[in-house]
Amino acid sequence: MRTRTGRTTHVHDDGVVVFLVGMRINSPWRVRAWLPVLLAMPPMLRELAEHPEHGVLGMRTCWGSGGPFVVQYWRDVESLHAYAQRDGGLHRRAWQRFNARARAARGAVGVWHETYAVPAGHHESIAVDVPVAGLAAATRSVAVSARGERAAQRMRLREPSGA
Repeated sequence: MRTRTGRTTHVHDDGVVVFLVGMRINSPWRVRAWLPVLLAMPPMLRELAEHPEHGVLGMRTCWGSGGPFVVQYWRDVESLHAYAQRDGGLHRRAWQRFNARARAARGAVGVWHETYAVPAGHHESIAVDVPVAGLAAATRSVAVSARGERAAQRMRLREPSGA
């Protein structure tokens, strides 16, 4: 990824849903228990990338202390839930397979997720001399001067007195 010099921020005046989802490899030697869970995620991410109508704005795969996780930005909670529950969708089948495997290999692998619904006007970002990433990659990246020099300005919040 090419570095974008200067101070940048994102442009997105609507609310956004931040969804974190990951797996934890509890028993590394039990590859047959955790590998199918790991391999289930890339097809779902491709499906989301190929079908923006599902509501995902952008995503990034990361590696944490316990295993991989994905940061996703969604248009709204309803879109996220609809994708997760869609009959015939990759997520629903993967979740059913995970539950069956998890019962057979108790404790070998775990999954987790967190959902944050962030209303319009309550999110902001800044990046300095890095490739476009995060919310700016999921929406649109612009120079900070286009949105406000201070975080409070970018969030459309009032500046404290004397600032």
